[in-house]
Amino acid sequence: MPETAIPAQAPEQSAQTQYDVIVVGAGFAGMYALHKLRGMGFKVRVYEAGSGVGGTWYWNRYPGARCDGESMFYSYSFDDALQQEWTWSERYAAQPEILAYANHVADRFDLRRDIAFDTRVKSMTFEEPDRIWRVETDTGERIKARYCIMATGCLSVPNEPSFPGQDTFRGATYHTGRWPHEPVDFTGQRVAVIGTGSSGIQSIPVIARQASRLTVFQRTANYSVPAWNGPLEPDTVRAMKAIYPELRDKQRATLTGNMFESAGPSAMAVSKEERARAFEACWQRGGLGFMAVYGDVQRNDQSNQAAAEFIRGKVRQLVEDPVKAEILAPKGTFGCKRLCVDTDYYATYNRANVDLVDITDTPIDCITPDGVSVGGKVCEVDAIVFATGFDAMTGALLRIDITNATNGASLREIWADGPVTYLGLQVAGLPNLFTITGPGSPSVLTNMIPTIEQHVEWIADCLDDMREKGLDLIAPTQEAQSAWVEHVAETADHTLRGTCNSWYLGANVPGKPRVFMPYIGGMIAYRETCAQVAADGYTGFERT
Repeated sequence: MPETAIPAQAPEQSAQTQYDVIVVGAGFAGMYALHKLRGMGFKVRVYEAGSGVGGTWYWNRYPGARCDGESMFYSYSFDDALQQEWTWSERYAAQPEILAYANHVADRFDLRRDIAFDTRVKSMTFEEPDRIWRVETDTGERIKARYCIMATGCLSVPNEPSFPGQDTFRGATYHTGRWPHEPVDFTGQRVAVIGTGSSGIQSIPVIARQASRLTVFQRTANYSVPAWNGPLEPDTVRAMKAIYPELRDKQRATLTGNMFESAGPSAMAVSKEERARAFEACWQRGGLGFMAVYGDVQRNDQSNQAAAEFIRGKVRQLVEDPVKAEILAPKGTFGCKRLCVDTDYYATYNRANVDLVDITDTPIDCITPDGVSVGGKVCEVDAIVFATGFDAMTGALLRIDITNATNGASLREIWADGPVTYLGLQVAGLPNLFTITGPGSPSVLTNMIPTIEQHVEWIADCLDDMREKGLDLIAPTQEAQSAWVEHVAETADHTLRGTCNSWYLGANVPGKPRVFMPYIGGMIAYRETCAQVAADGYTGFERT
C-alpha cells in the first residue's frame, strides 16, 4: 500500500503563537493525542521531525521490517468504525502495511492540518510565573503552550556505531533505524551485517536472498522464535471483528496487552515430558507467546533455563553446521534481552552464501576502506548494514534541551544518574510536561498501542479535570516520584530480566547509566494504579 504523500502545511505563525497543548512526535502516540485532545476542545499542535506520520514505522524501512505483535491487536481500539473498516493482510504486518495504516488514520481523522512536519523541537523552557512552556524548533518557530506532551517514541534514536576508520569505508553504509526511503538492492554485492538484535534478525534472511555473499558479525546470540507468519484468512478476520470489543477488553486485562496463553504457573511443577510438549506447542504457535509459556519463566531460574535449553536445541536442529549452531545458540538468561520473532532466520545460515563471524571474544578492530577487520583479518565487502539498535526510551527526550527557567532544573541533569518519573508520566521539577510510554511505565514490555491509548486517555482526562476545576499547573511531588522509582526497581529485581546487559538497562549505549527503565509489573496492574491515582484526586501530584 503506497504511503500517502501530502506536503506539510505550517500555519501562519506569529512570533509567539500559543496553544493549549504541544505534542512532540507524530507516531501512534502523537496522532492519538492530537485526535483525542482536539476532540475535547483543546488547541493542539504537533511537531514531527519526519516528513510523514508513523513514527518508528516511518523511519524503520529496513528489509524484513515487521511488527512482532499480531496485527489484529497491534492497532487502535478507540474507534470501532476504524477497527471494522481496516483489514490487515497478514498475521504480523510488515512495515509498509503499518505505515499505510498510520496514513489511513491521519487521513480519516484529518490530522495533518495540525501537524508541522520536517520540524524538530530543539528546546523547551518552562516559565513558572506564567505557567507556560516556551518551545523553539529548528525551523525558527517560537511557540508557547500550557502543556507539552512528549510522544517521541521509545525506539526512535538509533544507536550509531563508532568504529575506528568507519569514515574511510569506500562502500555504502546503512543503519536499520534510518533506512533510505528508496529501495536498496544488494543483488550481486558482498554485504556485512553488524548486529543480531531484532532488526538484524529480521533483515538478514532478506539480504541473504539478494547478496552474492553475506557476512554476519555477531557479538551476542539472541533468542529468537518463529513467527509462522502468513495471510489472515477472511473468515478468521470476520469472526474476530464480530467480537472485537470483547477481545479488546481481554487484551487490556492481560499482563502485556498480548493474548498469550500460559501452560501453567510453573515449568518445574510438571514432568520433563510435559514441559517439552508445552514448549513444542508454543514453538509451533509462534510469536512472543513463548515468553509466557509458563508463569514463572521470568522469575524462576530453573524454569528459565528449561525454556532456554529448548530453544538452544531448536537452533542445533535448524542450523546444519555445528560450529555455526553453537555460535548462534544463546547462552544467557532467556527473555533478559528482548525476545526476537523471525522468519527463516536460523535456516538462513544453511545457505552457501552466508558466513558468520563471532566477535564475542575478538571484537571488530576497525572498518577499513575495503571492509571489516576482526583480529587483523579484513572481510572485504561492498556495503555495511549497522543493525546496532537504539538509544532506547530516553534518547529522544534527552536530545531536546528541556529546562525549568525558574528553578534551573533540566531533564538532562535530573536524569544524569538514570531516568526518574512518577508513573512514567511526569518528572518532578518539570511541571505540565507529560511523557507517553516513558521510563517507569510498562511501555516496551507490552503491546505498545493499547499502552499508548491508556496513557493518552489518562492525560486527556487529567487535563479535562484541571480545566473544569480552574487549575493550570500539575507536577509530581519528589516523594511520590521517589516511591515510584523504588517500586519500579524492586519489581524488576523480583525477575530475571535485569540480569544481563540489555537495552532495557541502557547497556547498549556507552556511558548510559544502568537503570532498568520499563515497569515490569504489567499493564493491568499499571492501569489499575493510574486509575486509582486519578480516582483519589491525583494523589502524588501537586495541582494548582
